Amino acid sequence: MTTKKTSIAIVDDDPRLLNTLSINFKARGYEVHQARTGAEGLQVVSQQQPDVVILDMGLPDMDGTVVLEGIRGWSAVPVIILTARSDPLFSAAALDRGADDYVTKPFSMEELLARVRVALRHGSPQSPVRRTEIAVVRAGDIVIDVPHHSITKGGEPLHLTPTEWGVLTTLLRAHGGLVRKEDLLSEIWGPGFEGQGHYLRIYTSQLRRKMEDDPAHPRFLLTEPGLGYRFVVPEPGREEYGYSE
Repeated sequence: MTTKKTSIAIVDDDPRLLNTLSINFKARGYEVHQARTGAEGLQVVSQQQPDVVILDMGLPDMDGTVVLEGIRGWSAVPVIILTARSDPLFSAAALDRGADDYVTKPFSMEELLARVRVALRHGSPQSPVRRTEIAVVRAGDIVIDVPHHSITKGGEPLHLTPTEWGVLTTLLRAHGGLVRKEDLLSEIWGPGFEGQGHYLRIYTSQLRRKMEDDPAHPRFLLTEPGLGYRFVVPEPGREEYGYSE
């Protein structure tokens, strides 16, 4: 029995980048479908039904947000946007229109591959904060046992407040994906707190002081400026990282 390959649709008008991405994904066993315009992209996604879409926002025939909205008109396929703009408001607008994640150019292939793996693990979220449950997360010398509400670092127990634990586990359930600050605030504090970003700054700072070797340069609990947070959930097969469900 032949196993169906995971398929990726790449929509980008840069032929060199399109070729580079295609070669790299094919080398890792993915099936790749290419499109160089927004119109071609919509056709490819409709006909090929890929497992994930990588969408450049600067296309020659139409804005990438138009393509994104078109895809969302009939499909919940995960969409990762590529953008050369570092403006967080621009990326936030794309997320509002239904993108699952974003990568800013220039980027490393490993970064994009990691984002694709995260998107494939989730599919498209059915709620603003993903509800994927996990049991144990290992990140370096940190072990987080979610069912037993325990966390250790270097074998020594760490004490987290209930709110710190809530922030951490909400991020963990996203498996490395971006959790928007508004969604995180609503999840922990409830509706009406979406504008209280200073709450998150306080609690993420406290978590970093307890968990990170160098809180000023965190490895695990990362901030996406203007957008939200992600806890870099370990990739299977790496000794330093791992999670179980």
